[in-house]
Amino acid sequence: MKAATVYRGDAVENTHAAHVAVVDGAGRLLHSFGDPYRVTLARSAAKPAQALAVLETGALERFGFDDADLALMCASHSSEARHIERTRAMLAKARVTETDMRCGGHPPISDAVWKDWIRRDFTPTPACSNCSGKHAGMLAGAQAIGAALADYHLPEHPLQMRVKHTMAQVLDLADDEVQWAIDGCNLPTPAFPLDRLARLYMKLAAAEANTPLARIYRAMTTYPELVAGEGRFCTQLMQAFDGALVGKLGADASYAIGVRRPEGALGIAVKVEDGNVTVLYAIVAEVLEQLGIGASAQRERLAAFRHPPMRNTMGVETGRLEVSLKLERH
Repeated sequence: MKAATVYRGDAVENTHAAHVAVVDGAGRLLHSFGDPYRVTLARSAAKPAQALAVLETGALERFGFDDADLALMCASHSSEARHIERTRAMLAKARVTETDMRCGGHPPISDAVWKDWIRRDFTPTPACSNCSGKHAGMLAGAQAIGAALADYHLPEHPLQMRVKHTMAQVLDLADDEVQWAIDGCNLPTPAFPLDRLARLYMKLAAAEANTPLARIYRAMTTYPELVAGEGRFCTQLMQAFDGALVGKLGADASYAIGVRRPEGALGIAVKVEDGNVTVLYAIVAEVLEQLGIGASAQRERLAAFRHPPMRNTMGVETGRLEVSLKLERH
């Protein structure tokens, strides 16, 4: 279902289909667009549930991981120095090394970091992966349950079996109702209906104090710069709302938000069919506007994402992105 259109001049260049699910504190569908039950690969938007499985092993207490470490476990970071240094510190706490990691280095999400790496002729190692915190956490989790470090990334490893069960539980699904594939960082990644992704984030926002989910919410909202990085949407979103919501990107244009409100938590999930992340951010910002989340001044801090400038190499404005999505109330 068409949610956004990109114009070059007055000519239509691209149209983009998307789906949205918004659920209340009971997991009931409040608003939708497109197919709110589309089976969606949540990708990195599933990281809080994966981190929950590690947290429940007792690994954070055993190895002295703090909330900043937990935030990095939920991150798709920009491979900035602070992200790489914290990953290596986590590995040291867990008494493992980069050679134990089963993710690979890759070009960073951040253009500024990429330019710096090129200048220094730097070759990224596993600790530079945007998912390095998740891998460091899982190496600690494997040790905490007495499982082998080798093959911790494989679907049949005891830790991944725990992750699968925890994932299904927090989604209120049976284990066999969650599909699994392999993510870009080499770990299993789940697929499930979009409204269940919204439900996961509703639970993060609704979690009672001193519970594991509440700790994950606190970690991500206290350290948004570790969850993403300088100038990134996740970081700016959580900074703008100052702890009132948690948000996380998933690769190929999925996004999820959990909102704390006096009248009850909300969960929001979005998927853009063609994987366009620029369009995704514009739609997420528009959904927040239509739902009236937070104050107008807070939403205005996302204006550059809601109305991204489109210019050519000479700085000439060439077009615009218009979001036409209108939420349906249930």
